[in-house]
Amino acid sequence: MILKPSPDTENDSLANFTEKTRKAPAIDWYRTPISREEFKSLHARSDFLGFFQTVGTLGILATTGAMAIYSLAHWRWEITLAIIFAHGMVTAFLINGVHELGHGTVFKTKWLNSFFCHIFAFLGWINHEMFQASHQRHHRYTLHPPDDLEVVLPVPLMIWHVFKTGIINPLAAWNTWKNTVRIARGKFSGAWEMTLYPKDKPESHRATMRWARILLLGHSAIVAISLGLGYWIVPVLVTLAPFYGGWLFFLCNNTQHIGLRDNVPDFRLCCRTFTLNSWVRFLYWQMNYHTEHHMYAAVPCYRLGRLHRLIQHDLPPTPHGLVAVWKDIGGILKKQHPDPTFQHQVVLPPDAAPARL
Repeated sequence: MILKPSPDTENDSLANFTEKTRKAPAIDWYRTPISREEFKSLHARSDFLGFFQTVGTLGILATTGAMAIYSLAHWRWEITLAIIFAHGMVTAFLINGVHELGHGTVFKTKWLNSFFCHIFAFLGWINHEMFQASHQRHHRYTLHPPDDLEVVLPVPLMIWHVFKTGIINPLAAWNTWKNTVRIARGKFSGAWEMTLYPKDKPESHRATMRWARILLLGHSAIVAISLGLGYWIVPVLVTLAPFYGGWLFFLCNNTQHIGLRDNVPDFRLCCRTFTLNSWVRFLYWQMNYHTEHHMYAAVPCYRLGRLHRLIQHDLPPTPHGLVAVWKDIGGILKKQHPDPTFQHQVVLPPDAAPARL
C-alpha cells in the first residue's frame, strides 16, 4: 500500500514547533510516495542514535577545545591557532543541531530534544526560539514569499563571501550581540520579525526575549570570570567560537536553495540534495539530503540517507561532494549575474513524476 500524506499531516508533524503567526493557505506539496511500512520505519526515533549524533558532536567540540588548551601550554603558537580554527569549524555546525533538535525528531525521549537544543543554542549564540518560529514557516511555505522570508531568492553569492565570513567574521559577532540585546529588550523589527512576533500578541515574545537575556548573561559571566582568573582562552573557545572558522559550514549550508525556483509546490525544484563524505555529513547533521528533509521533515536526520536511497529514482541527479555541487551552483550564479530573475529548472529522471509547477 502506498502512503502519501496530506500537506497538513507532514507539516503538523514538525514536532516542537508552535504556530505563532497568522495562517496562510496550505500548499499542496508534492512528496514522493512511499509505502506505509517504510513511512513508519523511517519516522522511528532512537535515543541511542540520538545520543550518537548529539553527544558525538559535543565530543568533537570538547576534543578540539581541550586540544587548544593543551596546545597553548605545550606546543607552538601556530599549532594552537590551527586547533582553535578547527574548533571554530566544528562550532559553526551547532546551528544544525539546534535545527534538528528543534524539530523534536532526534531523540525518542522528548525532553532530551529540548535539553540538548538549549545546550547547542547557548554554545552557538543562537536564539532557538526565534529560529524555530521562523523555520516552522520556512517548512510550511518554503520559498513562497511573503509567508517564507527565511530564504528569499535570488541569493547573490561570490567566492569572496567565503573569505569574508568563513575565516573570521567580526561583523557577525557585532550583529549577533547587537540583535541579542535588542531582542532581550523586546524590540522586534523588520518585516519577518514583525510577522513572527506581531505587536498584538505580546505573549509570543516572552520566550524569545528570555532566551536572549540568558545568552547575554551567560556569556558575559563566562567572559568576566575567565578573564578574572586569567583564562582568556576560555571565552575564545566558547563565546567567540561561532564567529571564526565557518568556511566549511558556509560551503555546506548555502547549497540548500540557492539558484533554484521559488513559488513552486515541489521540493524537488526548490531544494538541493548532494552527497558528502561521512565525516562532514555527520557534522552537517545529514542536511545535505535537503530535498528529502523538506519532503518528510519528521524523519530523523540519521535516517535521511536511507530515505534518499528509497526515493532517489524520483529526484534530480545528485552531485557528489562540495566541488561538484558548487560547480553546478557556479554555473547558475553566472547566469543570474546579468539576469537576477533567472531560476534554474532541474532535470528530473524520465521515470520520475512530472514536476509540479
